[in-house]
Amino acid sequence: MRRRLKMGSSESRLADLSSNEFIQKFVGKEIIAPNDPFWEQFLTFTFIPPKSAVCIYWNSRKNADQRNLDESVQGICRQLLANNPRSGNFHSLVSFFIEKSICMRANDSQNDNFTFSWSTHNSLFVLKVLCKFFVENITEEDFANQFEIGGDKKSAAVEGSDQLSKLDVFLSSLVELLVDLPVRDTTYALHFEAINCLLVLLSAQLFTNQQANKSMIYRYLIAGKSSIHSCLLIKRLLSHFGTREKAPPNFMGRGDTGGSIVLGLASGIWNMLTFGLANNEPLKEGEPDSPLANQSLLLILVLVSHCTCEKNLLNPYREALFSFSNSAESGSAVSASSASFTIDFPWMYLALCNAPASDQSTLLLYLLIHCNPNMRSFIISRADIELLVVPILKTLYHAPHSNSHHIYMSLIILLILSEDEIFNRTVHQIKLRSITWYTERAISEISLGGLLVLVVIRTIQYNILKMRDKYLHTNCLAALANMSSQFSDLHPYVSQRLVSLFETLAKKHNRLSSEVAALKRSQSTVSSEQESDMEQDLAVLEDVLRMVLEILNSCLTHQLASNPNLIYTLLYKKETFEMFKSHPAFQDVVCNIDLVITYFAYKLQQIQSDLGEGDVLETIQQGAMQWNKDRLKKFPDLKFKYVEEDRPEEFFIPYVWSLVCQSSGIHWNMDKVKLFFPDTSEAVC
Repeated sequence: MRRRLKMGSSESRLADLSSNEFIQKFVGKEIIAPNDPFWEQFLTFTFIPPKSAVCIYWNSRKNADQRNLDESVQGICRQLLANNPRSGNFHSLVSFFIEKSICMRANDSQNDNFTFSWSTHNSLFVLKVLCKFFVENITEEDFANQFEIGGDKKSAAVEGSDQLSKLDVFLSSLVELLVDLPVRDTTYALHFEAINCLLVLLSAQLFTNQQANKSMIYRYLIAGKSSIHSCLLIKRLLSHFGTREKAPPNFMGRGDTGGSIVLGLASGIWNMLTFGLANNEPLKEGEPDSPLANQSLLLILVLVSHCTCEKNLLNPYREALFSFSNSAESGSAVSASSASFTIDFPWMYLALCNAPASDQSTLLLYLLIHCNPNMRSFIISRADIELLVVPILKTLYHAPHSNSHHIYMSLIILLILSEDEIFNRTVHQIKLRSITWYTERAISEISLGGLLVLVVIRTIQYNILKMRDKYLHTNCLAALANMSSQFSDLHPYVSQRLVSLFETLAKKHNRLSSEVAALKRSQSTVSSEQESDMEQDLAVLEDVLRMVLEILNSCLTHQLASNPNLIYTLLYKKETFEMFKSHPAFQDVVCNIDLVITYFAYKLQQIQSDLGEGDVLETIQQGAMQWNKDRLKKFPDLKFKYVEEDRPEEFFIPYVWSLVCQSSGIHWNMDKVKLFFPDTSEAVC
């Protein structure tokens, strides 16, 4: 029997939850077998969503309606928790879902059966709500027991799983559903909810200081029944991320579905616990255009970021992501022996290029470039590398509107790319036109390499003024240093900004040096700690200055003839370098720069006439043809390589979960979260 339920205000909808006869029977003491007709009645009745639904998650996570919702659901969940040892109805609902998912995977015709698909979906939706309550409020051991206690287990036995934990079987059912079930309009929401349920189960990590490799849930996923599908799951999730399947018109009640959609317990809380799309309105700003792609990406990041430092517990999802190869090369012996699966690299590359500029897509790109050598080699070899690099530069350019982690990961990607000489050459061969988002100066045409230098210099200057992050400086300068021997045909404005960076740092160095010297002469009562801080700041600044000088020197040593605009700028700003010719920390490298300046200044003096800019550049180009590079003192090539810090999990796990909390559309009780305020005595890997 289907029940037609019309609801008005959010308060009345929430009140209906506690009085609904089906919900009360489910959470009560009465035992309901997995094959009882009750489940079909409970999970398939008609609900007409309100036309003016409020998007709780995206608009305000502290909305009073959200608190009312949590309170209403908690009362129902607590009632089930109290009665489940006797009724075993949670176990029965899990068994009902497992049987339904098996039928859907085995019988393709059922996938187009809207009612059948939605009853499966609704059972999973209810399980997700309950699991979220359990992970927030009880220990993982007690949570796992909820799957085992009570219920008519014989009627729900799954073939070959009698000896397995029900939690293990449930996790495996979710994974198998995602891997085996095709995505169609009738199954889109089921895929979406299966991923949400996995995220909720894995969110147990949010509420404990225990290492993930000691978690029962993580160990089941990594070494249990579902682990055999790790390669297929990662491939399917990457497919969702790249394909960006649009949600069907009736997804969460969006669009015209003939006046009603089939829902279950969702009748009262559907609109608030999902993305709030149960309406006919267009997407609001900040909502993902493909909810399934968004959730898939988040699940990838969660799966590969945990259990990375346990020698006896290899993470198969991580191995799968880091070893897949190009399907075009699948016949090679190397590919066949080492690849976890194959995927079309050109398609994957374009998916990465076209993904929304978010923390999570940047983090996926970082993981692939840093840890998947097959993908890294393919990306670096691309002649259209600008498709990937320009969005990264745009993120860095808009640094004031990005969080520090996003800036940092974007820079790390550039640093890794700059380790390759092919990349460093290619970026100066690619010409860009009309970079409208770069507003400091109108530039009609510039090389990709030139734009990269401009944006990184701007990031350094922003960091000097706002963030004052030593490691950000280090990574910016390391990327420029790696590229410096391949700087070619630098734009006049790029040359100006490069020399201007040194000039800005030089002025700051002179000011700070004077302050330190004056402090020492004054014999004032300034604390030794303050004096030590100033001396430390001066030492850091001298390291940065030295690096900028070495970048200039490297360019002049290897690419002097290709950079007349840089030489022109050095001649124009030659006084800036005078004061450092005798400084012990800089004089060796400044000597090289001074030799270049002196040589070309002499060439210009020989002409003995007023010269325009074009004449000066022509004289520089002619002089460069006669330049003997052996005149310069040899320095070691500037080569920097990115290396992850020890125990990177301490950075990545909280970062990944912060992204899940911010962008999954799932609301967790942040007052109970422990991960972001860890007990430092416990690791999080």
